[in-house]
Amino acid sequence: MILAVIAFTFVASVAMVFAGNMVVSDVLERNRKQRLLQLESELVKRNKQRARDEAASNQERTLGSLAHQAVVESNAEKPTITERIKQMIEQSGTGISTQAIIAAGVLCSLAATVPTVLLLQDFLLGIPAALVAAPLPLLWVKHKRKQRLEALSSQLPDALELMSRVLRAGQTITQAMFAVGQEFKPPIASEFLYCYEQQNLGISTDMALRDLAKRTGLLEIKIFVLALIIHRQSGGNLTELLDKLASIIRERYKMRGKVRALTAEGRLQAAILLGLPPAMYCLLLLISRPYALELLNHPKLIFGCLVSMTFGALWIRKIVNFDF
Repeated sequence: MILAVIAFTFVASVAMVFAGNMVVSDVLERNRKQRLLQLESELVKRNKQRARDEAASNQERTLGSLAHQAVVESNAEKPTITERIKQMIEQSGTGISTQAIIAAGVLCSLAATVPTVLLLQDFLLGIPAALVAAPLPLLWVKHKRKQRLEALSSQLPDALELMSRVLRAGQTITQAMFAVGQEFKPPIASEFLYCYEQQNLGISTDMALRDLAKRTGLLEIKIFVLALIIHRQSGGNLTELLDKLASIIRERYKMRGKVRALTAEGRLQAAILLGLPPAMYCLLLLISRPYALELLNHPKLIFGCLVSMTFGALWIRKIVNFDF
């Protein structure tokens, strides 16, 4: 009898815990879905407002810059360093201004220079420290840009297949872009929604597509834009074109993954070789501190080591990174 009561109590407890867990999970899932719908609606409103604001205040300048960009691309001119930095910041999706990046670089330089001068009692050593720390904000922006382009590259094949299905249903290319903005997550949703709003506000399709290619900076999207522009001029089966383009881009994405897998050993070796000298020096500081501190009396040796490591890092990066 006692065993039956214990068993019944155990089963009842498990059932109560399971029921409570189901209730809590259901409430959390409902809240998550509501929050997701709110975020999606806010994203659509924000992109619409962004496009309207730019079109209302800077429409002539936008048209002029897009036309100039088309001329630059047709003449195969390379942008200046300033333009490349601005494009990189814009393509990173961080929303940070150029002035903020410059200010962050100055702060990083000061943060690296002051401790170096105070610890080593040599003002000249603060110069290489400042040169090493100054580009850190720009490197962070470059890293964010790389992450965003990777996300765009992974989303693009599915987005093109969705556009192809929308076109088969009898809709226009503009409505297909709007469908991508509604069904996908950022960053590709925000980019296609912005392109859709540009066309709704009077900018021609060719210029809006060129602005999409310039704003993202992704080779696959440039190929997509070029294919659409050529199709608008010469005609053809657009749905078949999008399907083939999605297949090609997906194969390129798979090939990029294979290349990364094959070069993973080289990148790991680079990380070990670059991290070994500072790690060994820290170990020497723990084992024999006076012997390790003797290195600080030879700043030229430290500077030469940093230059050699930088050259080696650039060389290895050139080996394991290549276009295809």
